Amino acid sequence: MIDATPRYLVGVDGGGTGCRAAIADLTGRLLGQGAAGPANATTDLAQTIVNVRVALDAAAVGLPAGALKHSVAHVGLAGVLDGDIARAVAEELMMRNVTVTDDRAISVAGALGARDGVLAAIGTGSTLAAQRGDSILRIGGWGLNLGDQASGAWLGRELLEHALLVHDGLADGCALSAAMLEAFGGPGGIVRFASKARPADYAAFAPRIVAAGQAGQAAGRLLMRRGAAYLMDVLAAMEFGRDDVLCLTGGLGPHYAEHLPEEVRTRIIAPEGSALDGALALAKAAFERGTGR
Repeated sequence: MIDATPRYLVGVDGGGTGCRAAIADLTGRLLGQGAAGPANATTDLAQTIVNVRVALDAAAVGLPAGALKHSVAHVGLAGVLDGDIARAVAEELMMRNVTVTDDRAISVAGALGARDGVLAAIGTGSTLAAQRGDSILRIGGWGLNLGDQASGAWLGRELLEHALLVHDGLADGCALSAAMLEAFGGPGGIVRFASKARPADYAAFAPRIVAAGQAGQAAGRLLMRRGAAYLMDVLAAMEFGRDDVLCLTGGLGPHYAEHLPEEVRTRIIAPEGSALDGALALAKAAFERGTGR
């Protein structure tokens, strides 16, 4: 049940590049928004909590003191791999009525609403979810060290690996791979960068990879096709059928459309809303369940 009488709905969408917060009244009318830095709970839990608080405080500017405590909140963050992490975030936020989940839940709610289909949310990280009725099958989202295939971070890391293969004479070079070797002063610079790089650092190369693929450069084409092949493997595992729709979201997701087979491209739809919209929708649903509406 909802604790006390809430006055506001709060939604948070946090990922490897940044986090956003929104506050609405109980009808869903938007009252304020805020943004802050990265919020991946596995990569850096302490900084994630700091950044979520900054975004929430920015969204609450102009509202009465204590607005956040008198709310029903849904916080969706990358890297919430289990209940322990979710509870740790919730305890630090000190909000009476808060649900913390991974960002897949809010992405599905925002993009698909109540519609059956598959969501491919691809930004700094990647995750896919198939929604059929009340059931959601999730694949991926395990972080760059063990997954996040097709993501911006994965593409950036693959690009640097490809540049090293070009240096060693094991892959065909192109303008992009040459530019990487030059920018880092050779292989040693790439290795030093990789020893300290975080997902967002790798993802910074993604726009150049997308552009290179569109320009027909070998590295860009190769990496975008590898990412698209992974997406097709996941769709097959989800038994993606003729009646299903596909929603490509995130900063990188839509760029994969041209690399997918035509029979899949014809099933692509625009998202109904953003992940932040989904977070607010889930907060509203929790409020309505808790009050018996």
